[in-house]
Amino acid sequence: MKQYDAIIIGFGKGGKLLAAELAGRNWKVAIIERSPKMYGGTCVNVGCIPTKTLIHEARHTERLYQNDFENQSKQYKLAVRRKDKLVSYLREMNFVSVKTNSNITLYNGTATFVSDNVVKIVSPQEKEILLKGKEIFINTGSIPILPDVGGINESKHIYTSETLLQESKLPARLLILGAGAIGLEFATIYASFGSKVILLEAGNRFIPNTDRDIAESMLDSLKRKHIEVRLNVHSQSVFDTADGITLTYTNGSDGTPYFVEGDALLLATGRRPRTDELDLHAAGIQTDARGAIIVNEQLHTTSPHIWALGDVRGGALFDYLSIDDYRIISNQLFGDKKRRTDDRSPVPFAIFTDPPLAHVGITEEEAVKHGYSIQVSRLPAALIPRTRTLQSIDGMMKAVIDTHTGCILGCTLLCVDAPEVINMVTMAMKTGQSYSFLRDFIFTHPSVSEGLNSLFKAF
Repeated sequence: MKQYDAIIIGFGKGGKLLAAELAGRNWKVAIIERSPKMYGGTCVNVGCIPTKTLIHEARHTERLYQNDFENQSKQYKLAVRRKDKLVSYLREMNFVSVKTNSNITLYNGTATFVSDNVVKIVSPQEKEILLKGKEIFINTGSIPILPDVGGINESKHIYTSETLLQESKLPARLLILGAGAIGLEFATIYASFGSKVILLEAGNRFIPNTDRDIAESMLDSLKRKHIEVRLNVHSQSVFDTADGITLTYTNGSDGTPYFVEGDALLLATGRRPRTDELDLHAAGIQTDARGAIIVNEQLHTTSPHIWALGDVRGGALFDYLSIDDYRIISNQLFGDKKRRTDDRSPVPFAIFTDPPLAHVGITEEEAVKHGYSIQVSRLPAALIPRTRTLQSIDGMMKAVIDTHTGCILGCTLLCVDAPEVINMVTMAMKTGQSYSFLRDFIFTHPSVSEGLNSLFKAF
């Protein structure tokens, strides 16, 4: 049995960074990854990087070949090739960074716990290896949730967000089940490439955790891309036809039956922690009802010397939180032990639609619910000169402040460059700045960020 100072199960972002630091401190580290195609984790291979690459390609294609499906299809195929080339490059970089480090050993295979300090690896050749670790870190990420819909296992036209990214043929008609972040991003990508997209959502409220004015603005933007949104969709079954796939469903409000046809159906019904194969009970590790590993504020599991970081511990599934998880663990091992998961608020998020949606803090509806005395400002994106030069005028900026303190309670940006600009608002909130800090800040011109001057000038 080989012994290591640390065993890291999963080659994701947080685990990769942790491995590099531990190895730099002369720890002997083992990394276990079930597939060579997942070196670097979800973000690099089947998440952030490939989808954001295609979003960029789709915008370019839309401007050049709008309503020209033949050329859009050709551009889509080329875009997938370029995406694959980038992913391969980043995956190889991750592999090289590990293989060239003499203190890190990379194992390919499926890991399961034998005890709280022993892990068994079953290689692709069915060979078993036992490893013993002083500290063990679980970084196995998440996998798509498959809804309970009849026929999905038999259909040849059903995809998840991971498998659709591998297809080089552009579907003329794409059905998307689920209007969360994944569904919205894919709807934007494929509509911009030329697919006829129908977005089907089980709930009766579009992007439910967002204020209604923002949601309506997003709907308007989707309609301009000819994306059809249907709510109250209770899916019943799917079946393949000579022309593609048919989804049958009922309307949740009145039970009326419907069917909708497409060439492909994307299941965008969320992701869940990948814990099924780990045999966690053998190590005394507890999970919640969704299979997420239960951790404390320092990312310790219920078993001594075993930690969990990234998507596998549940909560918001953001790559940048996995990176911060690594920082917390590093601080616990080598620092002053003050870093915790409950000290990093506020945390922004972004959905890379076109235009993208970014948010930090609380919404207007939440502020009212919690009894704050508030003021609200809204700024149409079209009033910012930079949106004109970028030919992207859809959307709006919105800010909520505390009337008594002048503190920014929340900010929502539905506009071009929103994922970049929201970071400035987050820093202002994190450092306790008044709204006047952004109102009077000197931004470059022309830039979308200078819209914050006008947004906060209203108070």
